[in-house]
Amino acid sequence: MERARMMVAAVLIVGTGLTLAVAQPEEARLGGVQRIDLLRNDLSIPGREVIQVLVQFAPGVVAPRHSHPGEEIVYVVEGSLEYALESKPPVTLEAGDVLFIPKGTTHAVKNVGSGNAAELATYIVEKNKPLVVIK
Repeated sequence: MERARMMVAAVLIVGTGLTLAVAQPEEARLGGVQRIDLLRNDLSIPGREVIQVLVQFAPGVVAPRHSHPGEEIVYVVEGSLEYALESKPPVTLEAGDVLFIPKGTTHAVKNVGSGNAAELATYIVEKNKPLVVIK
């Protein structure tokens, strides 16, 4: 499964024509959620950058309500994740599904499957702002 994750990341990086700006991924672990930073690169739009992160969720774990200073494109790599976006009914995505989250939209994510789950999150965001704002 690790090889499949790396292939997905490689395809997305090559497909966007971006260069890898981080020599080694940074990892952050918080309460059953592990983030692995894969890419951070300036865009041709002044003041904007792309950030790509592999986010892994232990069974039953919830990433609390939060938002981002730009758009997020989610690709579910494994498992079942439920996304609760403000003012909308929750939606459950399975491996291979994608979701677009508009700039500033408050949302929460929960692993609703019996095993581990993971998403590849690609952010198009304003530079020099915190990537995650807990609500």
